[in-house]
Amino acid sequence: MVTQFTELTDSQWEVMKVVLNCKRKRKHDLRAISNAMLFVARTGLQWRNLPKEYPKWTIVYYYFRRWTRDGTIDMLNLYLGQMERYLSDKEADPSLVCVDSQSIKSVPFVSQHRGLDPFKKVNGRKRHVVVDTLGLVIGVVVRAANSSDAVEGCTVLERCRRRWTRLRKVLVDGAYQGRFLRWVEQHTEAVVEHASRPETVQGFVPIRWRWVVERTFAWFNFFRRLDKDREKTVESSESWILLANCSVILNRLENWPN
Repeated sequence: MVTQFTELTDSQWEVMKVVLNCKRKRKHDLRAISNAMLFVARTGLQWRNLPKEYPKWTIVYYYFRRWTRDGTIDMLNLYLGQMERYLSDKEADPSLVCVDSQSIKSVPFVSQHRGLDPFKKVNGRKRHVVVDTLGLVIGVVVRAANSSDAVEGCTVLERCRRRWTRLRKVLVDGAYQGRFLRWVEQHTEAVVEHASRPETVQGFVPIRWRWVVERTFAWFNFFRRLDKDREKTVESSESWILLANCSVILNRLENWPN
């Protein structure tokens, strides 16, 4: 894991611009705008404190909101994830995924989609993610912290369902029961497998494949924008998680074969 922000190299930008519309002439450089977004994701600074070497913060924010709404960030995450899987000798779409959630505190001015997770005693929001066996985020849904894992687990899988042709197994913990099990049975050909720590064992126990989603949550710690939920909308929260995932993949670019 790269712990310090570095601007996009030429090879990284060549990969990114396949998804971004870079063919027509623009007043503002999309590479500089992309660098600014990744800088904010890594450092967590306020938009208005964006350093002067980047485009004006209002321009960067405009593109961030636009790419969030038109699905560009989601498409970029999908493209990079499929490329990483291909270069890891895996099929583009996974046959096994893990679904889990992470409750995170929200800053005081966040009021929309906010709640209290009674089990983890967190006042804020909950990130529902689906990852593959490499730990790459395939889909994410952000809701209030009191949202049901079983209900929102269906939502996050629904967002990704049409991309999958090989899905055969979904790994979850004990919170995913009832509605979630019925949804997977009705809408996919996959089976649900509950993988949890044995009740007789204390502390952390790595469970085959399930540990990768916990590692993904640990990756989020390297992105200051994700240490708390600072976004007024859940759509922005989801985009920052996808951008962090894109950054993780791009930082592996130097290890990709030519």
